[in-house]
Amino acid sequence: MELGAFSISLTVADLAASRAFYQKLGFAETGGDVEQGWLIMVNEPAVIGLFKGMFDKNILTFNPGLVLGPDQPESFTDVREIQAALEEAGIELHERVDPDNPEGPAHISLLDPDGNPILIDQHR
Repeated sequence: MELGAFSISLTVADLAASRAFYQKLGFAETGGDVEQGWLIMVNEPAVIGLFKGMFDKNILTFNPGLVLGPDQPESFTDVREIQAALEEAGIELHERVDPDNPEGPAHISLLDPDGNPILIDQHR
């Protein structure tokens, strides 16, 4: 099962302060919407999502169909296939793909044994 690109989604109290801090560490803003309270920052190969008021905890994030760099794969393991494989393995999902959404962007989430949230967020 290919989970795609990895990043960490950090819950932050002050988006501007977090942006400035990570810029000092060499991260560059590559996406997001400050008005909505989120930014994506990259310092190859590390990717950090900064989210104000969206999540209770930091989240390990995987993006099926997304790899770092300009060359994106033509085929990849769809999040729905990942959902089926995880359920078959007996892993309980916190959020599932809506059955009325048979293709395209979707996400699932689960918790690791210590309660750390994991997000599998497909953009394609």
